[in-house]
Amino acid sequence: MEVKLVVVAIVMLGVLEGMVMAEVSLCNMSEEDLMNCKPAVTKPNPVDPSPECCKAVMGANLKCLCSYRNSLWLPALGIDPHLAMQLPPKCNIIPPTNC
Repeated sequence: MEVKLVVVAIVMLGVLEGMVMAEVSLCNMSEEDLMNCKPAVTKPNPVDPSPECCKAVMGANLKCLCSYRNSLWLPALGIDPHLAMQLPPKCNIIPPTNC
């Protein structure tokens, strides 16, 4: 019985990892784009967004990203949703309405 539970846990972790990796490349932002912005959206000491981060935000589908603001995915990736919502204005980008 314990062996079956271990196998199920390993399979579930593999599925979860695949889902996280799929989420890392989303809304027209690659994993590299997200990593460029991570210092600006990570507590406890966020920094101002870099030019590379702002370029990534400019190319992102912001309405799509808005749909993740209350999701558990951002915190699971170490991203503070409140700080993430501040990126467009900090990059002089008009955020979408109703976001």
